[in-house]
Amino acid sequence: MSKTVLITGATAGIGKATAQIFAKNNYRLIITGRREERLNAIVEELQTNHNIPVLPLVFDVRDQKAVVEAINGLSDEWEKIDILVNNAGLAVGKSPLQDTKIEDLERMIDTNIKGLLYVTHAILPIMIANKGGHIINLGSTAGREVYSGGHVYCATKHAVDALNKAMRIDLLKHNIRSTSIMPGLVETEFSIVRFDGDEEKAKAIYEGFQPLVADDIADTIYYAATRPPHVNITDLYLTPTAQANSYYLNREG
Repeated sequence: MSKTVLITGATAGIGKATAQIFAKNNYRLIITGRREERLNAIVEELQTNHNIPVLPLVFDVRDQKAVVEAINGLSDEWEKIDILVNNAGLAVGKSPLQDTKIEDLERMIDTNIKGLLYVTHAILPIMIANKGGHIINLGSTAGREVYSGGHVYCATKHAVDALNKAMRIDLLKHNIRSTSIMPGLVETEFSIVRFDGDEEKAKAIYEGFQPLVADDIADTIYYAATRPPHVNITDLYLTPTAQANSYYLNREG
């Protein structure tokens, strides 16, 4: 039987691209998201184009009860999860900390840290029982540095980096691998969400250079997931050629 991959936040961007590359390579997929209509459309697309089994789970990773119910409710056919891709995450706003709404701070913490933990905690008993598995956590270059207006988003991605390292220690005896993928600027819906739907502001972030795209990150995730069983890529840090770090960017083409 083909391996089963669970991908959170699969309705757009990196999550959707990751689902597509695994589907193309004949993996069974469990994809999750908050937007049921969009999730079902992706299921239909994947099944039509690749003729593979796909199971949609509609929940918000911030809702711990919904996460547990969804994972515990998996049938025997789906409960053996080999790879977990913790992709769901976001940034909200870019104002100084003192001007940022509390609800925006909580949304980032609840999604990027607590949501990742809720899903991982629910799936780990399955992987431990199966004596193996692979957890791939979507971090960011923001998990290694801090930039103006980044405050809590950067803090959450620093937490993802720390959690990935902790997983390597705690899960070592269970033969479970963990990998952190840390991209720089990727052109997806990320900036549209960050700027509350302002497409002009979002577009300006990527002007004057070639950013990474969702397929670049999906390809990297797939590479990490398909190394031989004795190989674990602990982290991968990637940026556009035009980006050195959060401060230095060549917009001159």
